Amino acid sequence: MNTSSRNKLRLQRRRRVRAKISGTAKIPRLCVFRSLKSISAQVINDEKGLTLVSAKTDGKVKNDIEGAKKIGVEIAKKCVDMKIKEAVFDRSGYKYHGKVKALAEGAREGGLKF
Repeated sequence: MNTSSRNKLRLQRRRRVRAKISGTAKIPRLCVFRSLKSISAQVINDEKGLTLVSAKTDGKVKNDIEGAKKIGVEIAKKCVDMKIKEAVFDRSGYKYHGKVKALAEGAREGGLKF
C-alpha cells in the first residue's frame, strides 16, 4: 500500500496552489510558513524574486494563536509603511484554521487587503 506523509501531501497542495497564484509589484504574495517552533510570514514579489517584508515569532512572541495574530498585525504594519495595501494570501498548503487563520485576520486588522 502506498501511503504519503502529511508533509508530502501538504507540499503537493502547495505546488498546486502556487501554479495559480503569484505576487507582482502592485499585489505581492503573503506567504505563511508554520513549524512546530515558530510561524513566519513573508511578502514576496515573484516577478523579481524579492522578499519585500518578513516577520517571525521569536522570544518575545509565543508560537500560539495570539502570537500568530501579532505577527499578522506586524507584517501588515510593515506593508503599510512600504505603501503596500493589497496582497495575495498564500497559505502554503496548510488548512485555513488556527494559527494560519489568526495570522490572516491579524493582517486584515493591520490594514492589508486580500
